[in-house]
Amino acid sequence: KRLSGRGRRRSPVRGTKRLSGRGRMPTPLQSTRIVRKRTKKFIRHQSDRFKCVPASWRRQKGIDSAVRRKFRGTVRMPNIGYGTNKKHKHVCPDGFRRIVVSNVAELEMLLMHNRKYSAEIAHNVSVRKRKMIVERAKELDVQVTNAKARLRSEETE
Repeated sequence: KRLSGRGRRRSPVRGTKRLSGRGRMPTPLQSTRIVRKRTKKFIRHQSDRFKCVPASWRRQKGIDSAVRRKFRGTVRMPNIGYGTNKKHKHVCPDGFRRIVVSNVAELEMLLMHNRKYSAEIAHNVSVRKRKMIVERAKELDVQVTNAKARLRSEETE
């Protein structure tokens, strides 16, 4: 029997990935490749030469500064041209935008937007509430990025 497409089997339900044995997981609505104009951080001029100059960016203000005057071979200065496309801003590599969730009520907001946003459980949520959030997320078909956090240590004890 011939497979459709490029030799791969299609998922019967649109917008979900196939998982082995377990249910289905939502796929992101946007499937275009995320393009970032620059991924490296802008480092402060002469931060590599002196320990007392931290690497966090500060604009050069000196009248003779070669960096401010944009001479060749000097450190690049940040400007608006390095900005990321609005569609790709705050999009994680898995294709979702993250929303920090502290309780089940906040998770309910993602019911209609489960193909655009994924939930991330806040760091200060207890194990009991985490279990409730993960269970409800499965019912709502919402992806939780850190679903296994803090659950593993309790199972081993």
